[in-house]
Amino acid sequence: MSASRRRGTTDAVGPDEPEPDGADLLAALLDGMDAALCAFDAEGVVTHWNREAERILGWSAAEAVGRQGFAGWAVRPADAQEVQERLLSAMHAHGRQVHEFALLTKDGGRVLVRTQSAAVRGPGGEPAGVYCAFSEVHAQIDLERSIALSEALFEDASWGVVLVDADLRPAVVNARAAAMFGSGRSAVLGRPLGDLVSQGAEELEGALAHVLAEGAPTPIEVWVTVRRPGAEGERRCWRSGFVRLASPLAEEPVPLGVGWLFQDITEAKRTEQEATRLRFRTQQLHRAARAAAECEDPGEAAALHMDFALAGFADHALLDLLAEEEPPRLVRSAASPSGEPGSGLLPLRGALPLRYAEGHPALQCVQRAGSVRASAPGAGADGGAGGAGGAWATALQWPEGTVYGLCAVLRSRGRTLGVVTFARGAGRGRFEQADLVYAESVAARIATAVDLSGACT
Repeated sequence: MSASRRRGTTDAVGPDEPEPDGADLLAALLDGMDAALCAFDAEGVVTHWNREAERILGWSAAEAVGRQGFAGWAVRPADAQEVQERLLSAMHAHGRQVHEFALLTKDGGRVLVRTQSAAVRGPGGEPAGVYCAFSEVHAQIDLERSIALSEALFEDASWGVVLVDADLRPAVVNARAAAMFGSGRSAVLGRPLGDLVSQGAEELEGALAHVLAEGAPTPIEVWVTVRRPGAEGERRCWRSGFVRLASPLAEEPVPLGVGWLFQDITEAKRTEQEATRLRFRTQQLHRAARAAAECEDPGEAAALHMDFALAGFADHALLDLLAEEEPPRLVRSAASPSGEPGSGLLPLRGALPLRYAEGHPALQCVQRAGSVRASAPGAGADGGAGGAGGAWATALQWPEGTVYGLCAVLRSRGRTLGVVTFARGAGRGRFEQADLVYAESVAARIATAVDLSGACT
C-alpha cells in the first residue's frame, strides 16, 4: 500500500502534505461508515482507522495508524500473537472470516468485538493486506435480533403483519395476513385497502393516516368485510395494533410507513356480544316480570311484557289472539309501540277478525303451535330488501317498513291462545336462533297474562 493510503484519515495528514482528491474521498467514506474499520498492510502495520473505531476504542487515527498490529496498545500482550495471526490469516483465505476478540480501550477497559476480515489484493492479485470491520458484540447481537424478529414476524407469526407504505398501500405482507385477505402475498402488494376490504377500509385508512401523522394509537377493533371469492358479505372483526416506522439513518425521523399487526377475533367477539345480549335480555325479562306483578289487570301485564321485549330486539310487537279455532281466526288485541305503555288488551268480543291470507306466518304459527320466521323477498343479511319489502309488509298487514318477522305462539294450560309477532325494519338484521328462544320466553309470559285476563275464554 502507498504511503498516502497508510495515512487513513485527514487527521493523520501533515499540513505540508495535501492529499489528492481521491484520498479525501476515501477518508470521508471511511469516517462516514457506521461500522468501525481498520486496515493492515502485508506486514501487519495499521494503515487505516476510521471515526467509529475511534469511538469504540478511544484511539484516534493519528495514534493508531502506523502501529504494528494491536500488540501493546489495543490487545493484552498475552493475546497479541493470536489476534495478529488470526487477522492476517485472512490474506490467504477465500471470502470473509468472522472472529470475536477482546480489545482494549484507551482508558484501559475491555470491549468484546466481532470482526469481519478479508484480504486486500495488489495489482497483480498478490496479497497486499487485510481490512477488518468490527463492532461491539452487543450491538451486533441487537442487530441480529432485530433482523431475526422481523423475519419471524413475516414468516411464522400467528398474527397478520403488514408493512404499509406512506401511500397507505401494503409493501410487505406475511403469510398469515395474505390468508386473511384471501389471496397470495404478491397479489396484495401495492393495492389500495379499498380493493382488499369493502367495509371497514375507511376506518383502517384513518387509523394508518393517524399513525403516520401523530403516532400509534391504542389497539382498535375493526369490523371488516374482505373482498374475496366466497366471502362477500362475511363480516370479520380484526383487532389491530400499529407502529410507526422511521428511518434510523436520517437526522430527523422520516416516516417509512406503518407496521400493522392484526388478529381475527371474530368468534371471541361474537361470543362476547352474545353474552352481553343474553345478560341484557335476562334483565329485561326480570324487569318486565316485576312491573307486571304490580298490574291489577292481567291484560295490562301482557302489554307491558311486549313493551319491555322490544328494547334492543325489534321495532314493533303485535298481539293477535285466537277468536275461532276452526278455521283459525285471529283478532288484533294489542300493538307496541302504540300510545301509552301498558295500555292493556283490546276486547275481542265484537272485533273484526284480521283478513290474513292462507299461509300467513301468524296462521302457520297457530297451526304448528311453534315459532315461524319470515323475511321479505330479496332481504340480505344487512336487512335491505328494496321496494319489495314495503309491498310484502303491507300484504301481511304488518307495520310499514318491516323486513323480518318472527311469530311466537301463545300457549297456556295446553291451549293455543294466539300469536305475538315481532317485526324488524331495514336497520336490523334477520332473526337468529337466539332471537327465537328469547321471543318464545316472552310469549310464555304473555300467554300466562292473557290466560289470567280471560280474553280467550
